[in-house]
Formats: sequence, C-alpha cells, structure tokens
Amino acid sequence: MSRNPTNGKHMDLHVGERIRERRAELGLTQEDLGGALRISYQQIQKYETGANRVSAGRLFEIAAALEVSISYFFDGCEGGEPAEPRLHGGHNRATIELVRNFLEIRDEGLKSAVTTLIRALKDHESHKRAQAVQELRPHS
Repeated sequence: MSRNPTNGKHMDLHVGERIRERRAELGLTQEDLGGALRISYQQIQKYETGANRVSAGRLFEIAAALEVSISYFFDGCEGGEPAEPRLHGGHNRATIELVRNFLEIRDEGLKSAVTTLIRALKDHESHKRAQAVQELRPHS
C-alpha cells in the first residue's frame, strides 16, 4: 500500500486550520495557546499553517487546551483539494483583541452600535479604495 503525501499534507492543513478557528473562537492569541502548552507562539503558527505536523500527543494537549475533543480537528475533512496554506503573521492579533473586547460588552444596544460603526468604517474604506482605482484609470 503506497502513501499519498498530498493527502497527508491536506490533513495537516485541515488540522491546522481547525486549531486556528477554535483558538480564534475562544479569543486566544497564538501566544496564549503557546503559553498554555509551554511552547512558542511560532510553533503554534507552524501548526496552524501546516508547516509543522502535529503529533498525536500534542494534538491531545491542544484539544484539552481548546476544550474540544480530538475529533473536532478532523470534522469536515472528507478529502478533496488541499486548503490554501495560511500565511504567517501577527495581523490577526488586532482581530482577536477586537473580538475579545466585543464579547465583554453586555449591553445589546451598545453591541449593535459598535457593529454599525465597524460596518460604516469598512464601507468608507471600500469607497476610498474605489475612488483611488477610479482616479488611476485613464479618462476616455
């Protein structure tokens, strides 16, 4: 029986993505999870991007830290095309902090106002980008 390395890599990418999703759901940074496991945030980053394979023992520890069963990491993996590898980077830190702080707001009216503000800021940025593109186009 021959091994297909593509399937193994696909599984590594899927497990890494599931680690990232659950960590973000809980509002944890890579540093938070790494600290809980007594490993560096860089190692968490490598697991999440599929750059490093997660051993069975480490997956057991990650599952416990993220409060899920081991099967959680394999949910939705039915084969098929491998996921695109995730890029390394700290740009998710702001998102995690935003979500963490947002979840602390108890007043539903205030939550709604924050959501409306963020949507308006996004729309403003989209409009500015569209204007910049329009200005770059030659006028006919």
